[in-house]
Amino acid sequence: MLRPVAKGVKAMEKATLLSLYRTMRLIRRFEERIVELINRNEIPGVTHEYVGEEAVATGVCSVLRPDDVITSTHRGHGHILAKGGQPRRMIAELMGRESGYNRGRGGSMHIADLSLGIYGANGIVGAGAPIACGAAFAAKLNGKDRVAVAFFGDGATNQGVVHEAMNLAAIWSLPVIFVCENNGYAISASIKEMATIERLSDRARGYGMPGEWVDGMDVLAVRGAAEKAVAHARRGEGPTFLECRTYRFVGHFTAERALNIRYRGDEEIAEWRKRDPVETFPAWLEREGIATAAETEGVRREVEGALEDAIAFARASPFPQGEEALDGMYATSYPNLPARGV
Repeated sequence: MLRPVAKGVKAMEKATLLSLYRTMRLIRRFEERIVELINRNEIPGVTHEYVGEEAVATGVCSVLRPDDVITSTHRGHGHILAKGGQPRRMIAELMGRESGYNRGRGGSMHIADLSLGIYGANGIVGAGAPIACGAAFAAKLNGKDRVAVAFFGDGATNQGVVHEAMNLAAIWSLPVIFVCENNGYAISASIKEMATIERLSDRARGYGMPGEWVDGMDVLAVRGAAEKAVAHARRGEGPTFLECRTYRFVGHFTAERALNIRYRGDEEIAEWRKRDPVETFPAWLEREGIATAAETEGVRREVEGALEDAIAFARASPFPQGEEALDGMYATSYPNLPARGV
């Protein structure tokens, strides 16, 4: 359940609180609809669902400006949506359509929109961290107070590139927020088998940066911690490491159901389900008299309508043409390629 009402939370505008719920609900239903489309073979391959972790992306991105930058992961749909990505262009991309973010060529793990500060999802574990450092360094060189956020999972905290990025951000005092989405498992391996410390955020002290553990199932707790970290970065005081303890209710990827891969007990999943942010947050809004049941139901209807529109848009969009397969592959001409392919 959500923590007791924090000081100042009730003073937050109802519109802001309902917006947080809308984003979480959109992420949840987007992922559920994507699974339906995969099962109908309208989307090829598999995806990595963000179901259960919605409060992290929502809370963090709610305090970012449009010109702030994020880098994402293989489980990136939630980050993209929370930063303002268009569901219709995302679904079109997953369906391999020309109207997708990458013209149907990138798929689930490579969605980017530089105009929104989305510097790309990434299928390589931890690879977004140094990209975020680069974006932050560019902002610093240009005298901008823009910040960069690197999302990554608990498994990435044992990747050398993440530690290198954290060290670089610390010594150059870069405006980066390292957001570790600790969902307890790297594919099927428990973090307890891969780290001897209980809180991964304790590692931040080794790099001379603040490290904070936050309840990743509480969108307001995440938002509060992110707000503090962003202000710290904008003041030129350097990076922060946020560990958001969260949980994915489904498998590492959609094919786990078909393969019947099991490494978690039903009791464990059921316990975390009790703290589902997409269910507990609207219930809290209603219980505290911040929003009515009609208003939260209105959000749900709005989300369903947006996704129906997005799916219809994607289905109506054309596939890329075969003769365009090499478009965008090379910045300059390449030997023996037809002119169309450069």
